[in-house]
Amino acid sequence: MTFDRDPSADAAPVAPPPEPLGRRPLVERVGMAAIAAVLATLFGGVAAVSLASGEPFLAIMAGIGTLMTAWVGIRTLVRG
Repeated sequence: MTFDRDPSADAAPVAPPPEPLGRRPLVERVGMAAIAAVLATLFGGVAAVSLASGEPFLAIMAGIGTLMTAWVGIRTLVRG
């Protein structure tokens, strides 16, 4: 069996890798950190109410969500 054309001609062209982005503007970093702070507060409220109502698993999961969201908000401000 012979092929008359190159099978690699069907391959889609490969896009070049994206340029690395610079630091985000300060106002964008502060805004995203503020959103993270609001969400961390809401997660903390869910954790507190869950713990008070006798749902330890939900309280632990919401507490973990609080810590992770706060960590990301802080990293957004510091790293940019």
